Amino acid sequence: MSLKGKLETEVEIEAPADKLYNFFKGQTYHVSKATPTNVQDVEVHEGDWESHGSVKLWKYTVGKQETYKERVELDESNKTVSLVGLEGDIFKYFKSVKAVLKATPKPDGSGSVAHLTIEYEKLHDAIADPKAYMELLTSIAKDVDDHIMNPEA
Repeated sequence: MSLKGKLETEVEIEAPADKLYNFFKGQTYHVSKATPTNVQDVEVHEGDWESHGSVKLWKYTVGKQETYKERVELDESNKTVSLVGLEGDIFKYFKSVKAVLKATPKPDGSGSVAHLTIEYEKLHDAIADPKAYMELLTSIAKDVDDHIMNPEA
């Protein structure tokens, strides 16, 4: 059995792809406002809020409160934000973790699709796939979409 794996899902989003991408690229300081039950805080540790290579620390809840320190990789042309894991609670189970959000416009112009991916390598065979983390990412994407479309709510 391979220790490396990838989970993928797609979420239909009302917000345009540019707005979704730009939110995750440079406005993650609003994530805790958009989805407070999922994310309690995001702090910059190196760099800034919107530069490739910046390092941020996320405090989130997936069953219990955890932390995830990541280095952001940005791909403007493909509207892709990758959060490469550096340290945190998830590393009790995984050797490597990378969460990816790619925002793609729908062909009819009615919003976008968030392609969510988690690439990972388990520490050993007995570790389950990170399905709870994919559910967390999906919930965050939906809540951020609602926040973008209804900023006053």
